[in-house]
Amino acid sequence: DGAPSGNYGYTNSGYSVYEEENERLTESLRTKVSAIKSLSIEIGTEVKNQNKMLSEMDNDFDSTGGLLGATMGRLRTLSRGSQTKLLCYMMLFSLFVFFVIYWIIKLR
Repeated sequence: DGAPSGNYGYTNSGYSVYEEENERLTESLRTKVSAIKSLSIEIGTEVKNQNKMLSEMDNDFDSTGGLLGATMGRLRTLSRGSQTKLLCYMMLFSLFVFFVIYWIIKLR
């Protein structure tokens, strides 16, 4: 009769103190697990986005490699031609660059 009804008579043994501490620790653990879960979900999303970006970069590098290979093939073809033809192309290119630079300087 003398024991409070909320503690079921365990007040003297300290059971309610341990039970309250256990509940507090359980809630703390639940909060930490929830934080870890949300963090792991965010990490998973970031990993998916990074994998997608890497895949797109891989495709871009493949297409650039193909373009570079084609350009190198054209350069090889150009270098196989006669030396006078190559020299003529280089002179024309040099003149073109000279006139472009002259024109840019003149506009200033």
